[in-house]
Amino acid sequence: MQPADLERCRAYLLVLARQQVAPAERGKLDPSGVVQQTLLDAHRAADQLADLDDGRRLAWLRVALARNLADEYRRVFAGKRDARREERFAAGVEESSAGLGGWLAAGHSSPSERADHNEQLLRLAAALADLPEAQRDAVERHYLRNQPVTGIAADTGRTAAAVAGLLKRGLRTLREFLRPPEG
Repeated sequence: MQPADLERCRAYLLVLARQQVAPAERGKLDPSGVVQQTLLDAHRAADQLADLDDGRRLAWLRVALARNLADEYRRVFAGKRDARREERFAAGVEESSAGLGGWLAAGHSSPSERADHNEQLLRLAAALADLPEAQRDAVERHYLRNQPVTGIAADTGRTAAAVAGLLKRGLRTLREFLRPPEG
């Protein structure tokens, strides 16, 4: 797996990592640092990953991300090893990935359909990363964590109308970014 291929996965992994680290914990546990460690692990395992298709590579990266999140959480919060927390990270990363994938069409049976789905997944993650932070946060909380608008408003100190506006603008920008090129 080439460094450029790994770099394309950065935004995807960052979306997944942000879903697992509570906003209150982000001062101590930086999701981007965990993603960086995961990409370093993937670089070290490049020979092993070279033989895998895109779907299996993404699965490998999700497992590595969950492991690194658990390791970093244990290090930062000096807690004893907690198998339930590690299972929560693994399940949470898979759930976030499924939520992200749920935005895209389901039922990919052929290898080319699965490859197209994985490409769209990476494009969606990159588009999310390009949103202004407030819009990205609102979109991720609402659509990936299933948090209601009123809950987002309460957590962020905004009105429900302001959060709805962030969601509307964020979705409009995502649609524009993900629209297939005309031609």
